[in-house]
Amino acid sequence: MASIKLKFRTSTSNEKEGVLYYQIIHKRVSRQITTNYKIFINEWNEKTETINIDYSNAVRKNYLESIQYKIQNDLKRYESIVQKRTMQTGSFTVDEIVERFRNLSINSSLFEFMEILIATYKRHGQHRTGETYLSTLNSIKRFRDNKDIQLMDINTKFILSYEHYLKIEGVQHNTISFYMHRLRAVYNRAVEEELIEQRFPFKHMRIGIEKTIKRAIPIKYIKKLKSLELKEFSSKDLARDLFLFSFYTRGMSFIDIAYLQKKDLKNGTLSYRRKKTGQKLFIHWETCMEHIVNKHKSEESSPYIFSILDPTKGDIRKQYHNTLTLINRHLKKLGEEIGLEIPLTMYVARHSWATTAHSEGVPISIISEGMGHDNEKTTQIYLASLDNKVIDNANRKIIKLI
Repeated sequence: MASIKLKFRTSTSNEKEGVLYYQIIHKRVSRQITTNYKIFINEWNEKTETINIDYSNAVRKNYLESIQYKIQNDLKRYESIVQKRTMQTGSFTVDEIVERFRNLSINSSLFEFMEILIATYKRHGQHRTGETYLSTLNSIKRFRDNKDIQLMDINTKFILSYEHYLKIEGVQHNTISFYMHRLRAVYNRAVEEELIEQRFPFKHMRIGIEKTIKRAIPIKYIKKLKSLELKEFSSKDLARDLFLFSFYTRGMSFIDIAYLQKKDLKNGTLSYRRKKTGQKLFIHWETCMEHIVNKHKSEESSPYIFSILDPTKGDIRKQYHNTLTLINRHLKKLGEEIGLEIPLTMYVARHSWATTAHSEGVPISIISEGMGHDNEKTTQIYLASLDNKVIDNANRKIIKLI
């Protein structure tokens, strides 16, 4: 039976860190695998072949505990390799174990594996696919506070915790499905490449796209909203103008509006990267956009275009959420003033732009590109109500024949 031991190689100087390595022995043949885990000689227990942790030094404690965590995952990975080889072939060489261990070590973490996938997609010219996976990776990093996780540790508990986090953050159902579909694809890819065993962590998940509740409003209501006489620079005035700015910029999401920076506007073109997908979009700068920006621009010292976020006033993320809540509250009141039957929110601007463009004969492929959708199916969700109306009108004509 193959065995593995953790060993420590001291530095030539006691003042410098030494390196931990693994010694694998099978059928009297020994091999070494050097790691990038470095510790000082006084942090190594030669007798127990374990790490000594100094709990009086918080920084060093965290570092050593992170190494311990990695070592535990390495040993789990080693045991899994040996068990699988034993079941598959019954016999193996120590070099086969070492090669497999090294390959798995390179791609063993979720973040690293996803980054490799993203780079592969982009290298093959599949930039938009790569961007959708990048968007998912960024979401998981926020969930994990940038703390990586091993592929083998992805289980049902992790998936349900991630889903719960997304719901608490107010992420819409279809966006949650978007992330879960891609995470499941990443997991299945890791299984295909034999990096992990298939344990079906998504078996309790219902990953489906819900038909989006139609939020588009006819252009006549947007004209009414625009012509409302509001107290200049009031909260209602800001809410109305940001809604219009979203509509003018092809349905730009509020989070992207909030994070727009002055450097994003150059030579008559506004460029920005969507927070949701990571895709970069370019918009020709129009006079109507300029008017709104000049009216609600930030302080000169601020990097942001609008005065929504202020880096000097604490948590940026909290500022964003608070402002969005306030804006939607005022938009709801404005919607009632212009006679809308559905709640007016910032997201209505996005749906309305798509539906208006479609009614004006703009091809769905162009609308999809303009909105930064990764495929036309997503755009179709936005436009389904308009297509149903066409069908209803046809049906009405048929009924009248009777």
